[in-house]
Amino acid sequence: MTADTRIEDWDSYNAGLRDRGRELTGLHPELMKGFGALSRGAATTRHLDAKTRELIALAVSVTTRCEGCIDAHTRKAKTAGATKEEIAEALGVAIALNAGAALTYSLHVLDAVDGAEERRG
Repeated sequence: MTADTRIEDWDSYNAGLRDRGRELTGLHPELMKGFGALSRGAATTRHLDAKTRELIALAVSVTTRCEGCIDAHTRKAKTAGATKEEIAEALGVAIALNAGAALTYSLHVLDAVDGAEERRG
């Protein structure tokens, strides 16, 4: 039997992250100031609308396995007007890229195998 790893209460999860974020801000304010500037800079675009940015962010959140990012960007995507169907299509991109990355790295394994065989002669 496997443990249930679902986050059941995203609001509590979000509140916990915010509490820990405030703690880290107190411990390393310049780091968090820099992270905030980076986030604001990425959100300031001339060619992508907010919904598109958030759909991209959701796909990246999945590929990087960041629950906090999933939480934040799901909220922002919904606020920007993203539908469940649009979110599902963005998730399809993430799924395809993860499969593509696994394929690409599998090819690196084959290169490593060939290299090992060449070294052994």
